[in-house]
Amino acid sequence: MARAPAARVTTHADTVWGAYRFDEVGERGPKDFAWLRPLAFAVSAVCLVSLTAFVVSLATSMQDHLVEEAIGDLELFARAVSHDLHEKIKTDAQTPLGEPLNQIVPQGALARGRRILVTDHRGRVAAAFPPLAAKNPTLAEVLGTEPELTDFAAKAGVMRITLPDGAPALVSLRKLPAPFGQVAMIYPLDNVLGEWRAIASRYTLLFAFTTLTLLAIVFAYFRQTRRLQAVERVNALIRARLETALSRGRCGLWDWDISRGRIYWSDSMYEMLGLPAERRCLSFGELRALMHPDDGDFKAVADMVAAGKARALDHVFRLKNAEGKWIWLRARADIVEDARDPGKHLVGIAVDISEQRALAEHTELANLRLRDAIDTISEAFVLWDAQNRLVTCNSKFLALHGLPPEAACAGAQYGAIMSRARAPLIRTEIASSGGRAPDARTYEAQLVDGRWLQINERRTKDGGYVSVGADITALKHNEEKLRESERRLTASVADLTRSRQTLEMQAQQLATLAEQYHLQKAEAEAAYLAKSEFLANMSHELRTPLNAIIGFSEMMQAEPFGSLGSPKYLEYCSGIRQGGSYLNEVLSDILDMSRLEAGLVRLAEREIDVADAMRQAIDSWRQRADLKDVELVADAGADLRCVGDEAAIVKTLGVFLSNAVKFSDMGGKVRLRARRHGAAIDVYVADAGRGIDPRAIPKLGRPFEQCADLMENGMRGSGLGLAIARALIELHGGALRFRSRLGVGTIVMMRLPAPPTLRASATITPLRPSYARSVARDAGPGIARVAGSDSATRNPGALSSIRSAP
Repeated sequence: MARAPAARVTTHADTVWGAYRFDEVGERGPKDFAWLRPLAFAVSAVCLVSLTAFVVSLATSMQDHLVEEAIGDLELFARAVSHDLHEKIKTDAQTPLGEPLNQIVPQGALARGRRILVTDHRGRVAAAFPPLAAKNPTLAEVLGTEPELTDFAAKAGVMRITLPDGAPALVSLRKLPAPFGQVAMIYPLDNVLGEWRAIASRYTLLFAFTTLTLLAIVFAYFRQTRRLQAVERVNALIRARLETALSRGRCGLWDWDISRGRIYWSDSMYEMLGLPAERRCLSFGELRALMHPDDGDFKAVADMVAAGKARALDHVFRLKNAEGKWIWLRARADIVEDARDPGKHLVGIAVDISEQRALAEHTELANLRLRDAIDTISEAFVLWDAQNRLVTCNSKFLALHGLPPEAACAGAQYGAIMSRARAPLIRTEIASSGGRAPDARTYEAQLVDGRWLQINERRTKDGGYVSVGADITALKHNEEKLRESERRLTASVADLTRSRQTLEMQAQQLATLAEQYHLQKAEAEAAYLAKSEFLANMSHELRTPLNAIIGFSEMMQAEPFGSLGSPKYLEYCSGIRQGGSYLNEVLSDILDMSRLEAGLVRLAEREIDVADAMRQAIDSWRQRADLKDVELVADAGADLRCVGDEAAIVKTLGVFLSNAVKFSDMGGKVRLRARRHGAAIDVYVADAGRGIDPRAIPKLGRPFEQCADLMENGMRGSGLGLAIARALIELHGGALRFRSRLGVGTIVMMRLPAPPTLRASATITPLRPSYARSVARDAGPGIARVAGSDSATRNPGALSSIRSAP
């Protein structure tokens, strides 16, 4: 890089870094006198205020002095006028005022605008000079003052008043002998202060001129200081920009005073080292303490520059930063000579090259790793440049061509190297199925020792090419094995084809059977729906005449129209009514079951008191229980509440009570118990009857299924009670479970959902074994199994179909 001329360097140093050197050596710039501007402003303000106060004070004192003199003159003239008028009245009692007042009063009494008024005994003006425009006004009307002035007269002395026309004036009153009243002498203040105004105007002009002169001086001073501040701001902006550029560029400026042995750094230099910026010069000893001992001696460079043997400096060295780490710097400087400073200065720049040094070391390390990696790969690798000269290769390439290590030196020509190589035995070029790039090729080569290589060659961006050879001997052997396997696979495929045809025939047969199954299923479902519709229709058709049979049998039993005759008729009517009632119940069950299966049942859900529902169910079946002397006991807390249709829940409990009473022995006991279970309410119906065969329990809840041969009143029942109960419980989202043993008894557990407020706060806890044992003990002796904490699984499909019905 060419060195800049000395004159240019000198100009640069003077314009940019002169201020740094001047500040450093102790000379003071304009910024050191910044306090003078507020001081000058304060002095000017104090002078202006003092001058204003002086002028105001002088004018005020002069005005007061003139007013005092006017008061004295008025008092003196008032006495003289009063005395002359007294004498005139005594000497000429008839017409004392026959002459004008200006001829009667002393000379000089009416000078400077003074006025005289003489009143008669009524207080009206009898004579005046100068004459008044109004005729015979009162003295109060002329003076416009308070009555005290005219009452006290001479005792009041000279007073300051405001005339009716608004002009201020001095007034003095004196009494006169009869037939006159008073004499008033008026002295307008405007006439008194006329001379004072002339003097004050001269003082005002002098004060204004002085003030303008002072303001002009202050304005010139402040304008000059503003220009100086603008220059300082420009200089500060230039310095800030230069410092920012140096800081972002990781550079620092040096000014080395060789003759004095002092070095000045810019702030960016301190920033690079992580040191606090100081506006002082460093000594050579401080610099040498920061330098690495192996990076040369700056003292020798300074001696050479001082002796004139060198004009420039270009040196790479290391400095220690604030963290104790070494930073690589490159300093470039030129000799600068200044007429104002006889010494020699080395002025230049120091650039942080730590990243470049680290990058160079990293690049060198990466090259070493790359060469090691190339040499350790299992394929033969070689790289040629655009002039077909060798760049690098590995040992596998040398072994491939039988080359000695000294033959493959970097920079050797391709022809010279390959002339010493052994040619392959077979060379076959492989064409890619998808088309290959024009600057790439792939071929296989078989060596003399029987090995096979696959060689890939590709052009590089700089015009050279890279070649990689992989050993594919094992692949070649596998190809032979694959061909043999392919022949065997072809035979297997033929066998599989025949098997597939057989499977396709079987799949077709299965599809035919599945289609027949769906048709038969649809027919069965249609028959089931037809059956449900038939039962519903038949229930309606049978209920109409059955209601008449029941009604007429009850009327015949009541004998409203007279006796039937033989008592046997009453017995027959009772049998007819009981049979009709039973048949009505069966038809009602059939109709309810049909409506449940058709999804026509809708629940009127609300919050229900479980204890109240249990009492209603017991009351509806207490009469039948009393016929068998069966005791019905209810055990439920008052705070147990569930959500559901009250009529449906009472009907479900009635089904369980009906079966419990039906299968209980004479004098037995049926117990209803309700307990909270987590977020639900469990209701248990336990009896000590004959029990149920365990093999028949899975059938419970199916329509028209009978699990016992017990007959009541000569009838076994329709088998729909438990089916209706299960459907209603599932419609509530609940569950039903049975536990029974033959000869011991049966327990039915019904689980109902609790209200939402209780569900949110409830925690599911398993049923305590002690509670299970208490249920078994209350139901009857010998019951070993009761309803557990698990519940029957709800059927979402059936429930959704029922609840979605209109």
